[in-house]
Amino acid sequence: MPTPTRWVRQAAAIPVRDGLVCLITSSNGRRWVIPKGMMEPDKTSAEIALQEAWEEAGLVGALSAHPVGTYCYEKYDLTCHVTVYRMDVTEVQDNYPERALRRREWLSLDDAIERVEEPGLRDLLRQAMAMVVDVAE
Repeated sequence: MPTPTRWVRQAAAIPVRDGLVCLITSSNGRRWVIPKGMMEPDKTSAEIALQEAWEEAGLVGALSAHPVGTYCYEKYDLTCHVTVYRMDVTEVQDNYPERALRRREWLSLDDAIERVEEPGLRDLLRQAMAMVVDVAE
């Protein structure tokens, strides 16, 4: 495996509601992913995860107190290192910033695992759905 020229830190949420997982399409519409985004100065990974869930999927909720884990994927010759939280969704809005860019779908765990390409993310989906919820205050 080639050494990445640069590491990029990201944070993400695995949105869960009524035993289902919410996946969204990537910005180009070709893949199914979870809401995620680049780290920003003066924001924690949890803050970014919540922000991206809102911007990309129109979801509001509470994150697990600790990350479910991390995974890596390659994009534009960069390696993205993603810190992932479980998000228990309390609100689903139809009017959100990226609604024209993405599709949002609620799926069973098995269907979600079939749709995502990254093996590391599949493992985190399983772990997030098996978690006993310990919500941050």
